Amino acid sequence: QVQLVESGGGLVQAGGSLRLSCAASGRTFSSYAMGWFRQAPGKEREFVSAISWSGGTIYYADSVKSRFRISRDNAKNTVYLQMNSLKPEDTAVYYCAARIRPFFGSDYVVGYDYWGQGTQVIVSS
Repeated sequence: QVQLVESGGGLVQAGGSLRLSCAASGRTFSSYAMGWFRQAPGKEREFVSAISWSGGTIYYADSVKSRFRISRDNAKNTVYLQMNSLKPEDTAVYYCAARIRPFFGSDYVVGYDYWGQGTQVIVSS
């Protein structure tokens, strides 16, 4: 069992930056692939970014590529999402997720076993 707790959300002006953190419980964090997802009001949850257990493989949604950066610190059981050049359309609840199975092909958007409760990000224009 893994428990995930996100933090770092808030209100920021367009063009600003935020860094989200996701702290995981459990001794096996380093064996999990991790992902960030978001859900805007009235919209379905969407994939944002994912990182393999080693950090050697990283994926981004096209909408955030070049603006967001995912990273992890296995010694601290934490995954991060650095968000730069934020836009109003980035406004959403951001969730981190963990999956036991390693990535295979393009399946990094599905198959997550554990989810956090989410942290709100609001980007004002």
